[in-house]
Amino acid sequence: MRFVVCLVLSGIVLVGCARSRSKQTPAQFGSLTEATAPIGSANPNSKLIITPETSFVGKVVQVNNNARFAILNFPLGIMPGADQRLNVYRRGLKVGEVKVTGPRQDDNTVADITNGEVQAGDDLRGD
Repeated sequence: MRFVVCLVLSGIVLVGCARSRSKQTPAQFGSLTEATAPIGSANPNSKLIITPETSFVGKVVQVNNNARFAILNFPLGIMPGADQRLNVYRRGLKVGEVKVTGPRQDDNTVADITNGEVQAGDDLRGD
């Protein structure tokens, strides 16, 4: 008889604990939803929009300061046209400007230095 009473009482206690646990809000659990949500996402149902960059991106390979021209390298399939002006950046700061003159060979082309100071390793962008 004792065994049956203990079994019934423990069943009631377990059912009572299960009900109160499911009614708790996330704030009572120490706000787990905030910790697992991505940083900066206001609406988790929002769609991510990706737009491709359309400007030219290249590198200065070699510079001849006496003749004021530079050899530029671009990824295959992305080559600026003749007479196009490109900005030269070093560590994110604009330091000069070049004008593509040609000739082209594979993924390299030649440009005249029109403004500023250009060094090998500088980045090129067609803003």
